[in-house]
Amino acid sequence: MSFDDSLTTRVDANAPPRIFSVALTVIDGPSRGRRVDVARGAARLGSSSGADLVLDDPTVSRLHCEVRVRARGVSVRDLGSTNGTFSSGIRLREAELPPGAVLRLGQSAVRVDVGADDVFDEVASGSSFGELLGASLPMRRLYALLARVAPSDATLLVRGETGSGKEVLARSVHAASPRRAGPFVAVDCGAIPEQLFESEMFGHVRGAFTGAIADRMGAFEEAHRGTLFLDEIGELPLSSQAKLLRAIETRTLRRVGAPGTRAVDVRIVAATHRRLDEAVNTGGFREDLYYRLAQVEAHLPPLREREGDVALLARQFFRARGGQGEPPAELLASLARRSFPGNVRELRHVVARALLLGTIGRGGPASPVALAAPVDVPAIDVPALHLPIKAAREAWIEQFELIYARNVLARAGGNVTHAAELAGTNRRHLQRIVARLGLDPRSLSGIEDEGDPPGG
Repeated sequence: MSFDDSLTTRVDANAPPRIFSVALTVIDGPSRGRRVDVARGAARLGSSSGADLVLDDPTVSRLHCEVRVRARGVSVRDLGSTNGTFSSGIRLREAELPPGAVLRLGQSAVRVDVGADDVFDEVASGSSFGELLGASLPMRRLYALLARVAPSDATLLVRGETGSGKEVLARSVHAASPRRAGPFVAVDCGAIPEQLFESEMFGHVRGAFTGAIADRMGAFEEAHRGTLFLDEIGELPLSSQAKLLRAIETRTLRRVGAPGTRAVDVRIVAATHRRLDEAVNTGGFREDLYYRLAQVEAHLPPLREREGDVALLARQFFRARGGQGEPPAELLASLARRSFPGNVRELRHVVARALLLGTIGRGGPASPVALAAPVDVPAIDVPALHLPIKAAREAWIEQFELIYARNVLARAGGNVTHAAELAGTNRRHLQRIVARLGLDPRSLSGIEDEGDPPGG
């Protein structure tokens, strides 16, 4: 039996999605009769006072599960609860829910009722927000949220995979806020040693500790009357989380070794690739800090969920690197076939390498396109002298990191831990370089050593 695909009516991917209203009603357990309505977005269920639907049940985790209303239906996701989330006797990790489904959480049961009325999800009409670029529906939905949040001082928590552009989002929010004339200060929380956290964040005075030869401002003071971006907030140890929470709540700080406190006026934007709500259940992240950061929560979608945005971003990166006109169709077709686990950052590097190595012409399709996987990029002997000095420097550094990372991983047989030892760095730092470059360490275990990188 044959099927004619031309007879299928296609759904308009750019149409504002219709979302049904959902009511969550507790039908069994200590909180029986309690109800919460969800028109769009998500509702978290749990025993925490900060949950959207609070269940006074000791067998329910603080943040037990999340019910999300989507354009195509309703889904539930367990948030690493102790006793699990069940429906019809089946333990669920993540699943779509039919109308009338009953969720069993510990000794409580919650019915999911879908309302008769529907609403249209808010979607922006443009293809950009500040430095963010993308015309896909997930991005335009994000733009609508950011347009509402940016003018306020609400603390924003951004969740997204590595390389998806979380810092770009934070800068865009800052530029669209009343604080745009103030400083934007970015801090990588995963790179701060625990013993230096207070000094880095709050500053210190001369003589406070060995090596403190002068007074120094911390990140909070540097961001006064501006925006403080806390990247990879989920990497902070619990002791540092407690100190950060106090500073955020009181908007005051004490420099290390100083006798008094100072008032600061900052807007906080935090970002993480982790599920902090799940980390709350496991004790890896403070519940009070999570709710303080997540006044508004935004999800930056990975590139694989942004249909049509690869070509749009590739054009921008092509022109930013000196390409003239439109990139070759062969390049765009090659990019469309890639999975891009490194997201937008990986796409930017792929386009830059293609221009740098001459696999595409700068003025259009004059040169053939033969984009290879990152592991096949050869060493080069001459830097990108045809580019402006800043772009040439960046391209040369990118190429050096690629060749060096491939080389050291090859010598280590694809073992990241051993490769980090050979490189004289820590495993986490090398993992970030590998992820940014889109390398697969396992695929490098058998390649030939390329020799020393340029200049080595």
